[in-house]
Amino acid sequence: MNSQAYNRVMVEITVVLGRAHMPVRQLLKMGRGAVIDLDAKHEDECWIYANGELVARGEIMIVGEKIGVSITRLMSQLEI
Repeated sequence: MNSQAYNRVMVEITVVLGRAHMPVRQLLKMGRGAVIDLDAKHEDECWIYANGELVARGEIMIVGEKIGVSITRLMSQLEI
């Protein structure tokens, strides 16, 4: 078996920092660089999804101009 075949598993990672509610017309009026206020602070936990399934909780890290996510807790099947 070719060992490179294992390098081709596609996983879509989504990180949810917070949520915001607004009318679609307001969203469509926003231009590049617009800021959307979320219902969370930067120190709040975020939710980490893999292929649409909640897999972990984490915290946002800012290093210089880069933003990252540090996993703080893996979710068990009972918590999902």
